[in-house]
Amino acid sequence: MRVWIDADACPRAARDLVVKFALKRGFEVVLVAGQPVARPNFACVRLIVVPSGPDAADDHLVEHAEPGDLVICSDVPLADRLVKKGVAALDPRGRGFDERNMGERLAVRNLFTDLREQGQIGGGQAPYGEKDRQAFANALDRLLAALNRRP
Repeated sequence: MRVWIDADACPRAARDLVVKFALKRGFEVVLVAGQPVARPNFACVRLIVVPSGPDAADDHLVEHAEPGDLVICSDVPLADRLVKKGVAALDPRGRGFDERNMGERLAVRNLFTDLREQGQIGGGQAPYGEKDRQAFANALDRLLAALNRRP
């Protein structure tokens, strides 16, 4: 099993937590980014910098992640592509993506995008805090256990 991280958008605290789990449980972590990012200096962590371009990192993740792997990403359309391929996906705030919730997650994402474009709302997500990190750690622990039980 591998855990892939969309490293361009993943908070450092979440990346560090995945590495901590990897060191304990013995799995590989692959950071995929469109630009160089800091890579923890552990043998279980690899960094792949893809050529810049729209969706280059997303395309790499979809092409290379396999069923049984986990991808950490905030990008709802990317998660939709992964889930359709049978790859588990989790956002850095501990919210999982699956077949049951993808329609709703895409609809909410599209609604907020439209509202932002119309100037009716502004900004993005709140800063990543300790509550987010703890929710992510709990969800990551549960999901890794479930993936390890799969045949």
